[in-house]
Amino acid sequence: MDVKKAVVFIDGNNVYHNLKKMKINPKSVSYIKLCNKICSHFNVSLEKIKYYNSIPNVEDNKEKYWKQYKYFEELKTSGIEVNTRKLQKLSNKERILKQKEIVSGLGLCDTCSPLVNSNCYDCIGDISTKEKGVDIAIAVSIVKYAIEHKCDCIVLISGDADFIPALELAEKIGITVYSVSLRSGYSYDLKNQFTHVIMGTTFITECIK
Repeated sequence: MDVKKAVVFIDGNNVYHNLKKMKINPKSVSYIKLCNKICSHFNVSLEKIKYYNSIPNVEDNKEKYWKQYKYFEELKTSGIEVNTRKLQKLSNKERILKQKEIVSGLGLCDTCSPLVNSNCYDCIGDISTKEKGVDIAIAVSIVKYAIEHKCDCIVLISGDADFIPALELAEKIGITVYSVSLRSGYSYDLKNQFTHVIMGTTFITECIK
């Protein structure tokens, strides 16, 4: 029996803040080791890692910008696909307009477009307290990978329940979905709806660089 191929989606901001709550330096964690450990737990083959996070405007804080930029470059060098959005808070009206702009600019086919439009607007919560476009980018990418059957399994590392509609759609299409998060900040609904693993302190420390 062939081992299923998995693509891992990492909600970098969510993981970062929850690692800090555990008193673990987020930059000390090897995402390569972590994702391999997770895939081994689920008995699937790691095909690709897609990391998403916001990046501050260089004009607002040059030092913070370049530290973040250097970290993202290190992730890229290790073989991780890094996807970033500018850090910017939006009003509800701006959020709706931005969602429409992002989806319309994806170049989706006639099959993908209505599915994304009907499911993925629910994948963003209160954008006024989150980074611009990151959640919708993750959700849309999950849906595209599922619709285009680019993998057998989708592994989401995030405790955010806003991704449930995208994950449900992936399951309906026939993609196996796994949910992974740290104990802190792990949505009850997300944890109980999908096959999951909770990353405790021991799990994380085994993946330190």
